[in-house]
Amino acid sequence: MGGKLAFVATCLILVSGLAKTGLAAELPEIPPEVVADYLHAVIEADRTFYTIHVVERMQKQGGTPASETWRKDKTTLPLPAQFLREASELATLTGTRVRYRLMSLWPINPQNAPASNSERNSLEAVRLHPERSVSGTVTIGSQSYFQAVYADRAVTQACIACHNAHPQSPKHDFKIDDVMGGMVIEIPLSKE
Repeated sequence: MGGKLAFVATCLILVSGLAKTGLAAELPEIPPEVVADYLHAVIEADRTFYTIHVVERMQKQGGTPASETWRKDKTTLPLPAQFLREASELATLTGTRVRYRLMSLWPINPQNAPASNSERNSLEAVRLHPERSVSGTVTIGSQSYFQAVYADRAVTQACIACHNAHPQSPKHDFKIDDVMGGMVIEIPLSKE
């Protein structure tokens, strides 16, 4: 344990020294496509873990259920989609302008509908080819963002049961591994 802490401390000192001497500016930049892929991998892993090891486990064991009214109830867990939305909102409190959200061609919550024809086209593309993301540059307000859309698949029976049974769901025949929508990641292209 002490060796790991020493290694981390050494790395931090080196990075700090590079930044102070201006050498950090000489390091290669990471393309926004790669950054979006990294972010997607982390966000998707966290959400999948929460869905499988918290929500589904609690449902199978008769424990605390997940509910869209979790804030009001105080006795239920957030749904996986709400978990992602809350995490995104907390991340914005750090001052970063990186944004992420879910959207769907069949949203239960109208806020999760595509906001433009471009987003609708991206959802159609990831529905047809879920192994590929769709990306490009978009303008939101006066800010340019790199936007990437990734397929959002049904990973557990809990996802399917919730969406298929929900009275506001426009689609009631999801199966495991179906594309239920997309995860959108937006990265600002300037430091303003």
